[in-house]
Amino acid sequence: MQYKEFTVVLPTLNEGRNVAELVSRLKNRYRGISVIVADDGSKDNTKEEAMRMNKRYGNVKVMDRKRLGRDRGLTASVIDGIRESRTRYVIIMDADLQHPYQVVGKIAERLLEGDKVAVGIRAEVENWPFYRKFVSKSLIIIGYAVLFVRRAQSCGDIFSGFFGVDREFFMKVYSGNRSRFVGRGFKVLFDLLKCVKRDSVQVSDVPYVFRNRKFGESKAGATQVLDLLKSFAS
Repeated sequence: MQYKEFTVVLPTLNEGRNVAELVSRLKNRYRGISVIVADDGSKDNTKEEAMRMNKRYGNVKVMDRKRLGRDRGLTASVIDGIRESRTRYVIIMDADLQHPYQVVGKIAERLLEGDKVAVGIRAEVENWPFYRKFVSKSLIIIGYAVLFVRRAQSCGDIFSGFFGVDREFFMKVYSGNRSRFVGRGFKVLFDLLKCVKRDSVQVSDVPYVFRNRKFGESKAGATQVLDLLKSFAS
């Protein structure tokens, strides 16, 4: 199968020890796939490693968002990456190797079958600390309630950072709801879902196992939780 109609967007921040391995795996497994590394001001060698992968495989674009003067934030990085893409479909995933690259093909299949959004669902999370599980579950309950009250679209994992979209559909929703996307936040899928009327589009779930990162540190913290609360209210 050819993947010329797919772009993988990788929002990065200090993922120099992970990004080359992930890009290499993607390019070797999915023939013709494009990759956009949307970097949010990394202070390590993330950009250099990504550019090295472009020299090796080709069709790996590196966006130095800090140099371009773009607003900071994971959601803002994802939106920039989607804007920059030129393919019919876009798949978003973390660059820390916690999202299994093998599942990209399954998400691609769902999009080709006509789904507007195909969401990677965390069927299992390896060695998840209790406090993180508690905070996450609490926020998820609130998030589902927000979507239900607003009669908005939902899925099996509304906070997933691993999902695929029809690019035209995403840009249409975003263009009509820019102020509702919290750029500094880190749950762009939730921002998308809350802007879509319930059952108005076809959304599918693709289960996977969420693994521990090998290198680097999680970017989630109190600031990101506050941004998520802003997203609930917007």
